[in-house]
Amino acid sequence: MKVGILTGGGDCPGLNAVIRGAVRVIGNAGGEVIGLQRGWRGAIDGIGTPLTLENTADILWKGGTILGSSRTNPYKNPEDVKKLLASYERLGLDALIAIGGDDTLGVANKLYNDHKLNTIGCPKTIDNDLSCTDVTFGFDTSINICMESIDRLRTTAESHQRIIVVETMGRHAGWIACEAGMAGSADYILVPEMKVDIEAMCNVLKKRREAGKMWGIVVASEGAVIAPEEGYVTSNAKVDDFGHVSLGGVGELVASIIEKRTGIETRHVILGHLQRGGTPSAYDRVLGTRLGVGAGRLVIAKKFGRMVALQGTSIVDVALQDAVGKLKTLDPSFYQDAAEFFTV
Repeated sequence: MKVGILTGGGDCPGLNAVIRGAVRVIGNAGGEVIGLQRGWRGAIDGIGTPLTLENTADILWKGGTILGSSRTNPYKNPEDVKKLLASYERLGLDALIAIGGDDTLGVANKLYNDHKLNTIGCPKTIDNDLSCTDVTFGFDTSINICMESIDRLRTTAESHQRIIVVETMGRHAGWIACEAGMAGSADYILVPEMKVDIEAMCNVLKKRREAGKMWGIVVASEGAVIAPEEGYVTSNAKVDDFGHVSLGGVGELVASIIEKRTGIETRHVILGHLQRGGTPSAYDRVLGTRLGVGAGRLVIAKKFGRMVALQGTSIVDVALQDAVGKLKTLDPSFYQDAAEFFTV
């Protein structure tokens, strides 16, 4: 059996663990693995490199992906789908493992449904917003990076008696902002799923200062929706191959609103791609490995059109179409628990 494997969308810690796990299972079974370069771009162009037990043995600890990634969408151009199918045949592939988020796995699902391509999905996103899996690898590392950043920012906020607004990733789901904010003891947290109450936030910050706390931390997800009258705009109108507008600027806007309404000196920090970088946590190394092993086993069993997932403590497989049908947004109970601390 000859299997292609690719990593699409934003990079994240744990991708190499998945690659290593899948290669191990397929290699142990006597199969061959070809790593396709730069996500669906490599699948379209047929650019790949052999992955062996030897050249993947020492990649577990590395962040990012040894295969490279891109946000290429084959379905944006019908000719690219034809090229992808031709490359699949030319490379002699029997199956394809796609590691990615909703966009990447959405393509894998379409290829399975439209062309009966033997695809397997593996869930990857630091946003933790994929359905049918309790957690996605990369998320744990990401929230720990955010928490450590908040801890560092707290010391300078306290020294200068300022408020600092920390902008995290999270286009549609507030998992990162909520959990990192809770772990970092934020004074207030803004997420896409909840209506932003500017007045309540500013009231909390003012009352805490009156009570003697002369500094504060606010964590805002990049997708938090601020009322139009407050002037929120996206950083630019450019969209990627999947139609997503680039977000950015909510942290700066919230900081300006706080300073204007409270009179307290306020700064903002955009964590940006720091959240994606660096070596994966122990949790993400283990989860990535288990998901990679699971994906390899699905290939051997010829169970295509499926995605490996974590449910409870077990690695299971679910239909790809179920996994990409609906985003998993923040569980309201998490925010309700965090909101217990949005008081003086």
